[in-house]
Amino acid sequence: MSKKPSKNQTTGLVLGKFAPFHAGHQYLVETAIKQTDRVIVLIYNCPETIDIPLDVRAEWIRQIYPQVEVIEAWDGPTESGHDPRVIKLNEDYILQKIKEPITHFFCSEWYGDHVSKALGAINCVVDEKRETFPVSGTIIRSNPHVYKKFLHPVVYKDFVKKIVFLGAESTGKTTITRELAKIYKTEWMPELGREYWEKNQIDGKLSEEQLLDLAYQHIEKEEELLLRANRYFFADTNAITTAMFSRYYHGHIHPQLECLARRVESRYDLYFVCDIDIPYEDDGARSGADHRLIFQQQIIEDLERRGINYILLRGDLGQRMRRVREYLNMLEKDQKIEENIGFFLYFSKMLRQFG
Repeated sequence: MSKKPSKNQTTGLVLGKFAPFHAGHQYLVETAIKQTDRVIVLIYNCPETIDIPLDVRAEWIRQIYPQVEVIEAWDGPTESGHDPRVIKLNEDYILQKIKEPITHFFCSEWYGDHVSKALGAINCVVDEKRETFPVSGTIIRSNPHVYKKFLHPVVYKDFVKKIVFLGAESTGKTTITRELAKIYKTEWMPELGREYWEKNQIDGKLSEEQLLDLAYQHIEKEEELLLRANRYFFADTNAITTAMFSRYYHGHIHPQLECLARRVESRYDLYFVCDIDIPYEDDGARSGADHRLIFQQQIIEDLERRGINYILLRGDLGQRMRRVREYLNMLEKDQKIEENIGFFLYFSKMLRQFG
């Protein structure tokens, strides 16, 4: 709930799609923070522009600027332009959505003049010619990795492709994950289970609560590493595997762990399963070759039950690496197709507006 403004309090408003939220937008928000007592950011839904959901984009701003109030405009107008009808439609929506007086409207677009008048606010023009930050959302969407310098790490991590490797014990997950990270000069997430087990196990087992804690620690560490990742991020196992260990040890899965496992189903762009066609290495803490065979079958059955598409990796390390890289190249091609379609739609819209 927002605080009631005091009589002399100044309140700044910033609005936009923030698709994505880049350095120019940050400059806009930071200018508002410096010049007013309180700042509200109104962020619009725009699935036709970017496939990153509104709530994720809103969370970027909340994380970077916790002192700012962010309002999500899920039902905001989708039309834009200079047409008087469209201008009135947008003004009415803003006035309906913002229930309190706005003293300053911060903007770097042409609509700053008419929106500030509708609000009865001072029109604060910020970097209108894009001299401080020569960038736009359209340019960044064309290749967010090339324009990474204009994106806060909290934002950039949602453009990183997340690749996870699953499989039973001694199937080469750690080796391939580490080697891919070296090749692509990025971060990778080691499997935390062994270290956690050695510190916390009782009679060779972890409790349901400990397995839940392990899964949360894995996600937290992934989020930390993602902030430093470049283009790709490779993970050795995830919460789904931890949930399966819970079923193996205890006959069922802690409800919160199952919920977490469901949440991560769509977290990764590619799932690879390392097969058991390589020699089993017994390091004294593993469960044995027979268990590896059974657990591998259970992993595959679980993925199929969840409706998760996966790629099975067979052969030596070189063969597996080549297969992974083939799929990463396909992922890149799909991304370029989406970018080209996005550019076509954007310029078609510009031609309609000014043609």
